[in-house]
Amino acid sequence: MNAAPQLPPPLTRDITQFTHYLRLERGLAETTIVAYEHDIRQFAGFLANRAMTAFPQATLAVARDFFVALADVGIGTTSRARYLSSLKHLYRYLVAAGRATADITEAMELPRGKRHLPDALTVDEMQRLLDVINLSSPGGLRNRAMLETMYACGLRVSETATLRQRDILAEMEIVRVFGKGSKERIVPIGLSALEWIRRYQTEARGSLVKTSETDDILFLNYRGKPLSRMGIWKIINEAATSAGIEKHVHPHMFRHSFATHLIEGGADLRAVQEMLGHADIATTQIYTHIDRAYIKEVHTLFHPRSRG
Repeated sequence: MNAAPQLPPPLTRDITQFTHYLRLERGLAETTIVAYEHDIRQFAGFLANRAMTAFPQATLAVARDFFVALADVGIGTTSRARYLSSLKHLYRYLVAAGRATADITEAMELPRGKRHLPDALTVDEMQRLLDVINLSSPGGLRNRAMLETMYACGLRVSETATLRQRDILAEMEIVRVFGKGSKERIVPIGLSALEWIRRYQTEARGSLVKTSETDDILFLNYRGKPLSRMGIWKIINEAATSAGIEKHVHPHMFRHSFATHLIEGGADLRAVQEMLGHADIATTQIYTHIDRAYIKEVHTLFHPRSRG
């Protein structure tokens, strides 16, 4: 199976010819060309998922839906501005080459670059945050397993606090998650997070159990109860401080980092939306169901810590 859905030939042809144009006629740096191609392929996949086979079939409304979808999975303002710049260059080329009659991006404005706190950690910052956790206590092993799981699966803090041991299907490398409105979704989990969960369960969780009534909750506090949202926030804040990360790190940033690193790594936007459990936004109304094996493959190929 390919890493992403196969694009219709007209879309592939235009992408290839556009990159040739950038390379041969514009003389752009290879890193810039790679960035343009990445962004345009994401848009092409979005069109293909809406049964469109060529760039001229897209409308302004469709293009705006694409940017809503990017924002929905946590892609920040700066990155969305880059996506729009890539599409503007593409459509100018298509119109000039006579392959499109209208530039649908002409009426779209770049997102305003207001200064704001970062929505996501970099891959390096995430690694530093995870590595700084002190593993000498049961709580330390729990914290490492919990944060690895949040990052591996894009979990909300409420989903993390209520995660049960029986929801971790290790042999299948998936997790059952119950999100907003008790809606269930299946999310892949990489080997790194599974190994830390195994270590926590075998080496630490037993010492945190105080009564037989744990309700099978995976991550327990020192009183044998489920961790609270504030408790999880404190754990993350302390780890970020110890790692020397100056950003305001909060639990939802793990979810944004999960989506951002997958998308920026090349994962299909629709698969990431499915993993996040975003099934009700307008841009997903026409989506067909995605095969779970494909979602698992996307996670394996594109998540920085999927293979341990």
